[in-house]
Amino acid sequence: METDTLAMAQEIDFSMLALFARATLTVKIVMIMLIIASFWSWAIIIQKFINFRRARGESQQFDQAFWSGEPLDELFDTIGAEPASASERIFSSGMLEWRRSHRDDGRLIAGAQARIDRSMDVAIAKEAEDLNGGLSFLATVGATAPFIGLFGTVWGIKHSFEQIAISQNTNLAVVAPGIAEALLATGMGLVAAIPAVVFYNKLSADSDRIIGGYEAFADEFATILSRQLDA
Repeated sequence: METDTLAMAQEIDFSMLALFARATLTVKIVMIMLIIASFWSWAIIIQKFINFRRARGESQQFDQAFWSGEPLDELFDTIGAEPASASERIFSSGMLEWRRSHRDDGRLIAGAQARIDRSMDVAIAKEAEDLNGGLSFLATVGATAPFIGLFGTVWGIKHSFEQIAISQNTNLAVVAPGIAEALLATGMGLVAAIPAVVFYNKLSADSDRIIGGYEAFADEFATILSRQLDA
């Protein structure tokens, strides 16, 4: 009897494709959802690494130009009406409000400092929204994928027990395939969730550092303009 069971078990294909093909429709849907979520998560992760690296490079390049000693008006004119980087957009928003705050006689309109600060705050908020875009999806996948996979496992095991009851056979060769198919869903849920959680934490920290750099620059720039306002 044990020899027959072993022979039957050896004939069963336990590859991932075979397990997926034998799974019930509900479990297949769960697996497809997890596969899509995993690919989408990796696409966001790769895109964010590229975007963050570019943002850091552009910020360093702009800092060199800003602190080079070139007059701010000339730097603003060089950047033009369509700034290419986030740092340039923040700087341009402050400079644009600075110029708008001047009257025809050269005097400043009251409340210029507050308006300049608000303009740069709005620009920083827009850049932060772009940097953080997609991170909420990673958080959602990290939080829900294990439970979605667990649902697929529970459903698969339920179906396996139903098949055992119908066949009236508790042979390991009959039970094992159904259990393996069910557990595959949990495994796929963890495969989707673990990278999403790890890189969400990593990318969130990187985003906070980049945004902190923008805020520090805005404070320094506001200080420079404040000196000119006081003068």
